[in-house]
Amino acid sequence: MTATESRTGRGSGGARRAPGVRGRLSSVARLAMPGATGRARHVTVRNALAARSNYGPLATGLVEPFFYLLSIGVGVGALVGEVVDDGVSYDYTTFVAPAMLAAAAMNGAISESTFNIFAKLRWDRLYDALIATPLTPSDVALGELLFAQLRGTLYSAVFLVTMTALGLVPSWWAVLAVPAATLIGVAFSAAGLSAVTWFRAWEDSEAVIGVQVVLFLFSATFYPLSVYPEPLQWVARLSPLYHGSALCRDLILGRPAWSDVGHVAFLVVMAVVGLRVAAHRFTVLLYDEGGGEAHAPR
Repeated sequence: MTATESRTGRGSGGARRAPGVRGRLSSVARLAMPGATGRARHVTVRNALAARSNYGPLATGLVEPFFYLLSIGVGVGALVGEVVDDGVSYDYTTFVAPAMLAAAAMNGAISESTFNIFAKLRWDRLYDALIATPLTPSDVALGELLFAQLRGTLYSAVFLVTMTALGLVPSWWAVLAVPAATLIGVAFSAAGLSAVTWFRAWEDSEAVIGVQVVLFLFSATFYPLSVYPEPLQWVARLSPLYHGSALCRDLILGRPAWSDVGHVAFLVVMAVVGLRVAAHRFTVLLYDEGGGEAHAPR
């Protein structure tokens, strides 16, 4: 074993082996992100400690739901009136609010897993230091995702509480909307972690913003799927935000259906695929094939 191999924990097989006892990690997480260990929690804790000195993003994420819902209820909702979905008439604000919860989960997840990660990966070079420890690149990616979901779950809970205070939650099924929003966040965070590994400059983020806008407008967020022309309905069904919006809407409006199993399955598959791609890409970016030297994205 060479000096470089000893430092990085890479043997003749080329795979990085973290010294010490492998941390505990659920079989589901290991399936989604091969190479990750229980040490990923240290990345999450590090981010939480760093966030204590910067309350701005946390504060804005907590007050954002109020302005979202106020703009719909007092603004657009007063103009539209009621909409009919699955043969049932709903106040427009009540109909749109669950989809706004899903959209907020998407936006928060993408922001946390792309712009923030790119800064750490390319400019702060934070991960160069992290992988000098027993952490693996998969640990880094998983730890970042866990921290993003801690914040995302908090935002989702506050969003739901705000909806309840405004009288927009007619069913106790709504308590399941928080884990549903967390699943949405995991799926989009996984996709974001994969996408950011191909960023070469900040300008590349414009493509991410463009995708967000398209998903936001064409995922049955503001109107029932039935109002779309038939071809566009099939296009909308390919949108992960549509599945998230439909899932949150069914739960909050108290009309769970077997179709929700399909929505959950879609998001789970998206999360697993995204995490596996992210694990591979983080390993490629953080270790050269020739000896494990850290380097910037390419």
